[in-house]
Amino acid sequence: MPRLLEIRTYRLKPGTAGDFHHAVHTMAVPMLRDRNMDVVAYGHSDHEEAAYYLIRSYASRAALEQEQDAFYSSSEWKNGPRAELVDRIVSYVNTLVWLSEEGIDSMRELNKV
Repeated sequence: MPRLLEIRTYRLKPGTAGDFHHAVHTMAVPMLRDRNMDVVAYGHSDHEEAAYYLIRSYASRAALEQEQDAFYSSSEWKNGPRAELVDRIVSYVNTLVWLSEEGIDSMRELNKV
């Protein structure tokens, strides 16, 4: 079954990439995975220091909206790493595309953190 892939790219404030990655890796991604969200890949972009990505997959658009609404409205997120991450972001863009499970598995394997 194909899955809906959300590719979120961030433009970070200068000099914050290391701290941003640390917070994503040690706090945000574990929280997402604890809620059974499928984090496919995340990390620094290969082309510039201030660019970062987070890729997640979902069964449908409705599943994306339901899972993200529950996560981003939770007190765990709001009282946890939210401020630490948001304060380092200049802007972000989401792109949604459909991809086969094989394609997602390949992306996951090639971009391990």
